[in-house]
Amino acid sequence: MKRIAGAMLALFLLPVVISVIAAAQDKPMGHMPPKVLAVTREYTKPGKSGTLHEKTESAFVQAMMQAKWPTHYLAMESLSGKSRALFFTGYESFAAWEKDTLATQKNKTLSSALDRAWAGDGDLLSETDGAVLTFHEEYSLRPEVDIAHMRYFEISAFQVKQGHDKDWDEIVKLVTEAYKKIPDAHWATYLAVYGRPDTTYIIFNPMKSAEEIDKNLLANKDFEAAMGEEGMKKLGELSARAIESSETNLFSINPRMSYPADEWIKADPEFWKPKPAAAAAAKKPADKAAESH
Repeated sequence: MKRIAGAMLALFLLPVVISVIAAAQDKPMGHMPPKVLAVTREYTKPGKSGTLHEKTESAFVQAMMQAKWPTHYLAMESLSGKSRALFFTGYESFAAWEKDTLATQKNKTLSSALDRAWAGDGDLLSETDGAVLTFHEEYSLRPEVDIAHMRYFEISAFQVKQGHDKDWDEIVKLVTEAYKKIPDAHWATYLAVYGRPDTTYIIFNPMKSAEEIDKNLLANKDFEAAMGEEGMKKLGELSARAIESSETNLFSINPRMSYPADEWIKADPEFWKPKPAAAAAAKKPADKAAESH
C-alpha cells in the first residue's frame, strides 16, 4: 500500500516496463489470490541495497503500523536478474484500491509520514516503476497457498503475440492437464492491465524453501512424461507461434521490508516479526581495565 498513494491519479501516465513480479495477498491464509494486484518495483543504486535499503523501508512500515492501516503489503528482493525490490498490494477490486488510496490521502498524518519516507528512500534508488495486474483463475492451478509460510517466488513472464489468444488458451490447457497429474504443482496467473503490453501474463509459483526448486526441476521430467512425445511436439509448435518472449526469475520474501497481515504474523511470528538482536554482552572487568591503558 505504501506504493499506491496517489497512483490512481497517474495510472494512465506510468511509463512502466516490468520484467517479473510476484503476487501478494492482503487476505487470510489459504484464500484465493487477490483479484487486483498493484505492484511497484525499485532499483537500488550500486552498494545501496541490503541493510541500507531495509533501513529506509522501515520508515514506511512504521508509518503504516502507527496508523494501524488495514491494508498490508509484501516485499521481495531479487535473487536473479538485476538487483531490485518489489512491493505488492492486493485488492478485491479497482474500487477497493481507489477507496484505500483516497483514505490515505485524507489521513494527513499518514500521508506526511509516507512523503518523508519516500524522500529518504529515494536517495538509494536509481529507478522506480509500477504496474497493475488482474487474477485469472482459469489459467491457474491450485492457486490457494499458505502465503505465511512461503519464502520464495519463482516468477515467469510471458509476452503473447497479438492475435494469438486462442493459441495461448491451448498452451495453458495442455500444460495444466499435464501438471494436474503431478502432486503439489501450483501457480497463480495474472494478466497485465496497466504498465505492460496487454498480452503479458505473469505466472507466480510460491515456494516454502529452496528445496522446492530442486523438486520443480525434477518435476520437469514427470511433466514431459505426462505430455508424451506428441504433446511436447504440439506444445513446442504452439509456443513458437504464440509466444513473443518469456523470462523466469527467483525472488525471496523480505519480512523486514513488508507490512504483513496479522494472520501471517500469528502463523509464523519468528519470520514475520523476528525478535531484535540481543544487546551486546557486558565487557569483563579485565577487558575494561585493558582499555583504560
